[in-house]
Amino acid sequence: MERELAMEIVRVTELAALSAAQWMGRGNKNEADGAATTAMRAMFDSVSVQGTVVIGEGEMDEAPMLYIGEKVGNGQGPEVDIAVDPLEGTESVAKGLNNALSVIAMANKGCLLHAPDMYMDKLAVGPLLAGKLHLDDPLETTLLKAAQYLDKPLSNLTVMILDRERHQDKIQTLRRVGVRIKLLSDGDVAGAMAPCLSESGIDLYVGSGGAPEGVLAAAALRCLDGELQGRLMPANDEELERCRRMGIGDPFKLLSMDDMVGSEDVFFAATGITPGEFLGGVQYMGNQRAETHSIVMRAKTKTVRFIRTVHYLPNKPLIGGLYLK
Repeated sequence: MERELAMEIVRVTELAALSAAQWMGRGNKNEADGAATTAMRAMFDSVSVQGTVVIGEGEMDEAPMLYIGEKVGNGQGPEVDIAVDPLEGTESVAKGLNNALSVIAMANKGCLLHAPDMYMDKLAVGPLLAGKLHLDDPLETTLLKAAQYLDKPLSNLTVMILDRERHQDKIQTLRRVGVRIKLLSDGDVAGAMAPCLSESGIDLYVGSGGAPEGVLAAAALRCLDGELQGRLMPANDEELERCRRMGIGDPFKLLSMDDMVGSEDVFFAATGITPGEFLGGVQYMGNQRAETHSIVMRAKTKTVRFIRTVHYLPNKPLIGGLYLK
């Protein structure tokens, strides 16, 4: 894959973020998601790849666009796998909360896991802990090991976890052990990336979230020298069958980084829709301009770019919608 693709895909997440941000705080998550998806799909027509969506808005009969198996790009350039989440954090946009992103990962054909839409148990860490912890260890053991490797007392260890009823046992364990906890209302991808970003103050990310978001986060962590371990959590026979249809022979296998994003090159781009752990949200500046904050990364070079862009909205016809009203 050519390095120019990094800038091409961040233009796609920027447009999706601008489209979704128009619905911030309006209480309609479906409209926000639809706006982001429409803009992202249209913008992909300018990207020089022969892309296949392997993680998208659903299967063909469930999603009108950016469905699994859909072809994207202008048909020129390399054959690539595409993972997308046009709006990661639909509730956050609808309610005006933090951590909503527009996200894309791209890798050579055959490298990205075709993750079914179900929960995945996850353990995400930064470079100092990569390769040193194991998802199958009891949580208390994981915390003790992390504190030892980071050379800090348990009371100074900070763990992020989604604030969900299913995590109450883990949250009680975290409190009993005495670590600091940062509860996340939404934003599974941003949460998993946080341990790799020193400014976040997060040491580990634990708990379950969406499997597709796990693959997206693994792509980001590949670029950041972090690590994400995961295990699918099929809840019934229907979800087991979905795993097998998507080529996953052992649905309960411990998934490594190589399992999720391969061992070759990968690109990752994200644009903030609402303010979050490491990216600002879309800001409307007046005079028909808006500002976006993005991150774009490449695993091969380990280059991480933070991009601030000011957009003149009348020149963005693919956005459509509310800002002109």
